[in-house]
Amino acid sequence: MKRFLALLASGATVMGLTVLASPPAAAATGCKVEYTVTSQWQGGFQGGVKVTNLGDAVSGWQLKFTLPGSGQKVVQGWNATWSQSGSTVTAAGIDWNKNLATGGTADVGFVGSFSGANPAPTGFTLNGVACTGTVGGGGDDDDPPPATGGGTPVETNGQLHVCGTNLCNQYNRPIQLRGMSTHGLQWFSKCYNNASLDALANDWKADLLRTAMYVQEDGYETDPAGFTSKVNSLVDMAEARGMYALIDFHTLTPGDPNYNLERAKTFFASVAARNASKKNVIYEIANEPNGVSWAGIKNYAEQVIPVIRAADPDAVVIVGTRGWSSLGVSDGSNESEVVNSPVNATNIMYAFHFYAASHKDNYRATVSRAASKLPLFVTEFGTVSATGGGALDRASTTAWLDLLDQLKISYANWTYSDANESSAAFKPGTCDGGDYSSSGVLTESGALLKSRISTPDNFPTS
Repeated sequence: MKRFLALLASGATVMGLTVLASPPAAAATGCKVEYTVTSQWQGGFQGGVKVTNLGDAVSGWQLKFTLPGSGQKVVQGWNATWSQSGSTVTAAGIDWNKNLATGGTADVGFVGSFSGANPAPTGFTLNGVACTGTVGGGGDDDDPPPATGGGTPVETNGQLHVCGTNLCNQYNRPIQLRGMSTHGLQWFSKCYNNASLDALANDWKADLLRTAMYVQEDGYETDPAGFTSKVNSLVDMAEARGMYALIDFHTLTPGDPNYNLERAKTFFASVAARNASKKNVIYEIANEPNGVSWAGIKNYAEQVIPVIRAADPDAVVIVGTRGWSSLGVSDGSNESEVVNSPVNATNIMYAFHFYAASHKDNYRATVSRAASKLPLFVTEFGTVSATGGGALDRASTTAWLDLLDQLKISYANWTYSDANESSAAFKPGTCDGGDYSSSGVLTESGALLKSRISTPDNFPTS
């Protein structure tokens, strides 16, 4: 199994890992690079590099640059094979991102160390061609910025739909939504109010609010009318702020969604009829199926989707997948079972969930393969282990988010809450106050996700 994380110099052994130089790749004819420092601490920093191929398609690529500062070293990196010789750093494409079409991009990142100053890298080249922003390796970067709408996410994109393997907007262009998931409404309802939703839309600049309505565990089955009302209220609050609302029928225990088939039909008939005229609603019909075959999940989906379509024929519907929505990977399978036997419905996507500290290379490889055949939506993921606890895995989380950005796969992070667990965005007690934005209330996970979500969207409008 290949690792996305590689350490230091060609041929050197560091912490038991030997990194070999990649073979020469075909010539490039033009490129541009965007470099960012996403965080910095005493003696260390995290850098991100986005390289865009402006010229002919490249099969196999090497990005080289110089770290000019004293003591600047690449400690670990992701989405490439990394090596360093003196001040020269090389990042080479790996199996799933080695090909760069004309206009194609690769997002790579690394954690570095330094002593003294920490100047930005210089002298970026792609397969030996200087990345100056034009074809031929010279001149200024005069490329116009991509067209984006000036309004809220919903104003800009309008009614969404599935086109090919992508989530597309009203202009029939692929887009990526980035946002947060609530925790269980039965436990953390105090976290979802005007102040927190204002912060999510305006300070976090999120595109999406996923509402996790548990069915069991003191959820919907205890008060169907009450929980339906809570969901509809959050749909309205998201709509008022220009965000999309993902309605999650949060089945977890028991894992077979057919156990809740009649409840699902009742719930979705109600919310689809009530919200059919809205452009911001997406339906997720089964959170994390587990202990059930793909055939069982498909049978459930093909009974619930027609109920939604009877009231709301246009909205996107997301179907959970086997093995806690892992496309079957957590059950020892893979995406082929869905590819070979897709749900008999249109305008649908398939859910994929991951927890960065637990789910790494083989899960990312599955998503990379599946994204060319299936429309995927990461409706839930965490920066920590699958238990929702443990330390934040920054390297794996960043590798995941870079991959999702590259593939334009939308995502919602677990969770926008002050739960006493490291996956929560807020420190315990935050929801008793009114501050949902300052650094003082954010956990390490929350700070990382806010920094990723709040960067400008790239919504094409033509």
